[in-house]
Amino acid sequence: MADLENSNVMQNLITFLSCLLRKVAESNDVNCRFQPQKISVFHGLTRPTISIQSYLDRIYKYANCSPSCFIVAYVYLDRFAQGQPSLPINSFNVHRMLITSVMVAAKFMDDMYYNNAYYAKVGGISTTEMNFLEVDFLFGLGFHLNVTPNTFHTYYSYLQIEMMLQPPPSIAQPSLSLGRSIIKLHLCFNEDEPSHQKQQLAV
Repeated sequence: MADLENSNVMQNLITFLSCLLRKVAESNDVNCRFQPQKISVFHGLTRPTISIQSYLDRIYKYANCSPSCFIVAYVYLDRFAQGQPSLPINSFNVHRMLITSVMVAAKFMDDMYYNNAYYAKVGGISTTEMNFLEVDFLFGLGFHLNVTPNTFHTYYSYLQIEMMLQPPPSIAQPSLSLGRSIIKLHLCFNEDEPSHQKQQLAV
């Protein structure tokens, strides 16, 4: 979409996505005390010191992929969450999931893209680890990489609406939920239904 080429629009989108993922991760950090969660290759031994916002800003700055890749990466993360309910996004895996989803999206969407070694450097991990993450992510998606224009529009429209409902992050109160989405549940879309009716599924 043309407005994604606008740097201000993209920066706002990156900020909102990072805020959304932070809320989901923090919620699942709490939920892990009550619900069993698997440890995967995405899981770090400790929480990364870099914030989700700074990490996504770094990816946006250095990945040099098309703006649409970030919407597609969001679709992929949502599909992964729906397909792997025992591997919810949390503070220990969100960074690795982010760099992997953007890399896979760039490879699928863009005619030209960097190799795994480059993305590994951007993400602050080894090339070997990047390779493992890519394989696990693809299997987690069931290799379902195609994103139809209708699905893309649905996810992008949702993000646009949510961004309009949000106060700027700098003045947002910590207790506020992300617009109409709620902290404990990640808002997912059922792509099998023509209407793309929204469903709430636990992450």
